[in-house]
Amino acid sequence: MVAMVRGYPATSDRSRGWLRYLYRKATTPDNWDKDGRPHAHWDDVTNEPMASWHRMDLVRSSFAIPLMADRTPAWREVYGRILDELVIRFTGYWTARDWLEQIGDDPSRGQYPEEWYRTLIPPFLRGKYDVPGWTANGVEPWGLQMDPVAADGNLFFKGDFLFVLGLHLYVTGDEKWNRPFDMVRDGADTFSWTHTRIAERLFSQMTKRPEGVHCENTKIWPM
Repeated sequence: MVAMVRGYPATSDRSRGWLRYLYRKATTPDNWDKDGRPHAHWDDVTNEPMASWHRMDLVRSSFAIPLMADRTPAWREVYGRILDELVIRFTGYWTARDWLEQIGDDPSRGQYPEEWYRTLIPPFLRGKYDVPGWTANGVEPWGLQMDPVAADGNLFFKGDFLFVLGLHLYVTGDEKWNRPFDMVRDGADTFSWTHTRIAERLFSQMTKRPEGVHCENTKIWPM
């Protein structure tokens, strides 16, 4: 039971139900390193082929937290714990799995569902074009780049990560993620970053390429 004081800002029953769900989801132990696996309650099915990755669920699970934190800032420890758990998962292998495992052109580009050909691929490129969502790490002229932040492409990964890092700092005021932390953590493929350095990396890429940074290699999103 949460006591409400008339005349002061409060959250609705529905919002508190959503908060309980997010807290349970974020604090249920799992392992996003290469030898682990995200818990089944993290969605990797919705919106295939472009957004059916666990990372997308991490990002979307963060949206409500700053809104509720602005409404009831006294609950900052709860909101901060949820966002911290989201950031921790973002540093794991599974969050960047598409970039780390979709190497070169898609070998299935000639066997996509018919709907993908109708809606996502120009007719004259049928069978010769990777569907949006296939990251194509390693294709020319960029070559293989296993650091998902330093890579020339992979805009959506570093942009989404910065968004969640920014929400954590906004809600908690804690600069903990501006201390170096390891990402991916797959033997030699272990990369050290900070919140500020990721922002500087993306800024430098956008400055050099006014047309935009690739998400999948060869694809710049017009949105």
